[in-house]
Amino acid sequence: MPVFKELPLVPAERAIKVLGGRWKVFVLYFLFDGPRRLSELRRLIPGVSQKVLVQALRELEEHGIVHREVFAEVPPRVVYSATDLGLTLRPIVGSLCEWGRLHAAELTGLDEPASAARRRRPSS
Repeated sequence: MPVFKELPLVPAERAIKVLGGRWKVFVLYFLFDGPRRLSELRRLIPGVSQKVLVQALRELEEHGIVHREVFAEVPPRVVYSATDLGLTLRPIVGSLCEWGRLHAAELTGLDEPASAARRRRPSS
């Protein structure tokens, strides 16, 4: 029997909990274009391990955002797709992508270690 995690009651926190994690937005972004196999998603998302990708897909499936279809073939074929509920996230993911593009220069400084940023700050 699967263990379901309870989601927070605050709507914004609930949405962040469903979308939270490093790879879920990537997964959704690619599933918006249509169904994908696990191997396709791994090729499209550089740096993700299969274990972590499967975990993200399972969490999205648990929340009804992603549908997992297993075909009775040898070897079994599994295809993931965005559900109708998942597709409602398309404008949100699109807005996050656009915000990231618009503010890329401002956010680049956040990638540097704190010590390098302190060295550049003028002293008072």
